[in-house]
Amino acid sequence: MGWFGSKKEDDQPLRHDRQKCWESRDAYFACLDATGVVKPGDEGSKCKETKVVYEQNCAKSWVDYFNKRRVLAEQQANVLAQVNSQASEAKRKS
Repeated sequence: MGWFGSKKEDDQPLRHDRQKCWESRDAYFACLDATGVVKPGDEGSKCKETKVVYEQNCAKSWVDYFNKRRVLAEQQANVLAQVNSQASEAKRKS
């Protein structure tokens, strides 16, 4: 478990710990994408195994950050799509 399971303040995450975290996050988010879920936690039991691995391999603060960032990125994509649609419509009218 390494630095995630330790309570020492001076423990630093190792490169392989970060890599495991990112890989498990990517696997969990891929499962969410496959089930059409944007907000982590809303998938029910569909991605249970990948979620458990993700939460084991990443510090809680990282899990919280990645989950919030995923939702924000989706919101930003929706806003950009709307703006682009409005811009295209405005060009057609002019």
